[in-house]
Amino acid sequence: MSTWANLGLQDSASPLMEQLIFFHDHALLILVMITILVGYLMFMLFFNSYINRFLLHGQLIEMIWTILPAIILLFIALPSLRLLYLLDEINEPSVTLKSIGHQWYWSYEYSDFNNIEFDSYMIPTNELSNDGFRLLDVDNRVVLPMNSQIRILVTAADVIHSWTIPALGVKVDGTPGRLNQTNFFINRPGLFYGQCSEICGANHSFMPIVIESVPVNYFIKWITNNMNS
Repeated sequence: MSTWANLGLQDSASPLMEQLIFFHDHALLILVMITILVGYLMFMLFFNSYINRFLLHGQLIEMIWTILPAIILLFIALPSLRLLYLLDEINEPSVTLKSIGHQWYWSYEYSDFNNIEFDSYMIPTNELSNDGFRLLDVDNRVVLPMNSQIRILVTAADVIHSWTIPALGVKVDGTPGRLNQTNFFINRPGLFYGQCSEICGANHSFMPIVIESVPVNYFIKWITNNMNS
């Protein structure tokens, strides 16, 4: 979860988010190098008085400043394409979770386990406990097992929503009439917070997501208790 003065990305909780952070740092390094080079050239251009009366063309320098940006773009494009394919890969999921966006709350279905269903609403500020997070905590958390491949199916009942958990590197649009899917793998226990990141109406800011990542044996106990109740 983001905290005060956290200007960078959140700590990753999945291999996909680790790869996204690596790519972010890689692209940022290239951008910094380009900015320094162009800034230096512009500075030298403005503040020197060199002239060349006989310069009519410069084929070599034109070849260099055409080919070099193309090579730099390849260094960005190839890791980006690799990451896009990794994000779309579905690897025999252990659990399937279905998330349905409403104005303005989420519904969840565990269709693998006798169709466990519940709604998840934001806890109002006046009902929040002392250790709760304002505008982020919900009354029913999504409980998922760690170290397991999770598939999530996202749709919406009314307008376009977007199911987003930054720490997991997951952002899936929920569109009425469509079923979008992605996968993720949570590699540590904890609480992971997210929000709808598609402007979906007046109370768009008030439909948070909370994932509780637990060991597999705790998840099985939670599923058993909910199936019996």
